[in-house]
Parts: sequence; structure tokens; C-alpha cells
Amino acid sequence: MNLTIRPLQVTDYPALLALFTEFAEYEKHLDSMTNTLEKMEAEHEYINGFGAFNEQGDMIGYATCFFAYYSFTGKSVYMDDLYVKPEYRGLGLGTKLINEVISFARSQNCHKVRWQVSEWNTNSIEFYKSLGAKLDNLEYRCDLIL
Repeated sequence: MNLTIRPLQVTDYPALLALFTEFAEYEKHLDSMTNTLEKMEAEHEYINGFGAFNEQGDMIGYATCFFAYYSFTGKSVYMDDLYVKPEYRGLGLGTKLINEVISFARSQNCHKVRWQVSEWNTNSIEFYKSLGAKLDNLEYRCDLIL
């Protein structure tokens, strides 16, 4: 199976939005999904990351990220989402996607990559631990919707 990983492009947005929705449903937060193609096109300069594509060119996974600055460590990358369609899991795509984010962070002289994982998602927790990530339960996610 010939699968490719490449940086996201504006032309990927319809497929990316479909995967955002699929991921929101997987995370049991479909009611929070308010993004639209129009928002994505208007806010394109903020969409960074990598897409995974099958042999037919269909997007089957993605990792989105952005720069952050943490007072304790400095310039960093925050990986907002990492998602692979269920039928493509177990092929190493999650590893390839997160490694792209890590390589990007290193190439930009970042000091850390941060992300979060749902406490019920034991498969992802074990995957992140296998990469050497340090997981803690010291903080809660705080969202203020504007």
C-alpha cells in the first residue's frame, strides 16, 4: 500500500473538514464542531499540519499544529489533532504524522511539542508513551468560546 504524508494545502480543506467532523464524532464532541469551509478558507494562514493520503489521493488522516510560547520552556509547537481513519489504523500512519510534526518543530528550533489526549483513549495513551511522551494529569483543558 502506497501511502503518502505531505503538508496540508488549501485544496485539502474540504477533505480536512470532513475528517475534523469525523474526529469530533470519535471524540464524542460532535456538538462542539462549528468549523466550516468558509472559516477555514478565511483563516487559512492559521491552518498548519500534515495530511496522510492513500493511493487514490484521498485524505485518510491528518495532524494539525501551531506555534505556541510556553513560559517554562519557550518556543514550542502545539499539536491540536492527530487522527487516522479507523480502517487505516495499525499501518504506522499515526507515527509518521506525529514524526512530521516533531521534525517540523525541530526545524523551527522549538523546544517542545505539546498535545493532549482524552483519558478514555487508552490506545492513544499507550502510543504516546511508546514515543517517549511524558503524560500527566495535572491540568484541565479550559475553553472560552467566543
